[in-house]
Amino acid sequence: MPDLRFTLVTPERQLMSEDVYMVVVPGSEGEFGVLAGHAPFMTTLRDGNLSVIRKEGAAPETIRVSGGFAEVGDNGLTILAESAEA
Repeated sequence: MPDLRFTLVTPERQLMSEDVYMVVVPGSEGEFGVLAGHAPFMTTLRDGNLSVIRKEGAAPETIRVSGGFAEVGDNGLTILAESAEA
């Protein structure tokens, strides 16, 4: 399966922009996982943890996010967070 382009941006800077296997996002309506080829949509985020899985079968890396938006589109997943910390 092709990789998912994942970009994480805060008002201060771009924290990440790379190809990963999967990201689990704390959406305002509940957590959701995104793999390459996911259907396009946009949602708000709740405060919580992003789980970034770089390679299939790898342990997830956790990034704490507060507020913002998630957009899944043809170019991958973009998170625009109010704040984020590893």
